[in-house]
Amino acid sequence: MKKYIVFSILTFISILTFGQKANSLTAQEKKDGWKLLFDGKSTTGWRNYKSDKINPGWKVAEGTLYLDTTRVNGKRMAAGDIVTVDEYENYEFSIDWKIQACGNSGVIFNVQEGAHDYVWNTGPEMQVLDNVCHPDAKIIKHRAGDLYDLISCKTETVKPADEWNQAKIVANKGHYTFWLNGVQTVEFTMGTPEWDQLVAGSKFKSMPDFGKFTKGKISLQDHGDQVWFRNIKIKELK
Repeated sequence: MKKYIVFSILTFISILTFGQKANSLTAQEKKDGWKLLFDGKSTTGWRNYKSDKINPGWKVAEGTLYLDTTRVNGKRMAAGDIVTVDEYENYEFSIDWKIQACGNSGVIFNVQEGAHDYVWNTGPEMQVLDNVCHPDAKIIKHRAGDLYDLISCKTETVKPADEWNQAKIVANKGHYTFWLNGVQTVEFTMGTPEWDQLVAGSKFKSMPDFGKFTKGKISLQDHGDQVWFRNIKIKELK
């Protein structure tokens, strides 16, 4: 009974804060073509990178998909980066996230598998970070909402650790915009001389396939810190 009461309170708070029940679509969203990528109850639709399964370190509780970093005998459960089952190209992608104090994670897109060892060998990243105390917060282009190591946010809109943030990525024919908590933070176009110059000046310059694809899987990163996600949904654009 106590667990049910706590869950009900969390659900109620979510409705007050975000205007609707978590992990659900309004009638208008359904009409507009939105689809849930997380049902709030299971990891259906997600799997580990280059695997057909998902490791036990990724769990679902109280309507969130989260990375469990609990250690037993000094070791934590296997987790790793996870990806969507399907690939996407032109879309509006929306996700809520919160991170533990001093934590780091990310949303990586246009991910390819094949011969690549890591999701970030091909996919650019929208940074998920506690800007207050994680060491990356001291590095320009490594802060929450940035296009990681490539473009810094125009405005800092991230909320403190353990508070929910609403993030959005809009991808349309190689043109991208990032939004964090209702404010556009980053804009860029892939496949241009300007894009090539950004990559050449980044830590990804030695990765020949980085940033070359405008279609791929969307990934949630295991950076070793506890992170929670919910309200993961997508609308494909024509």
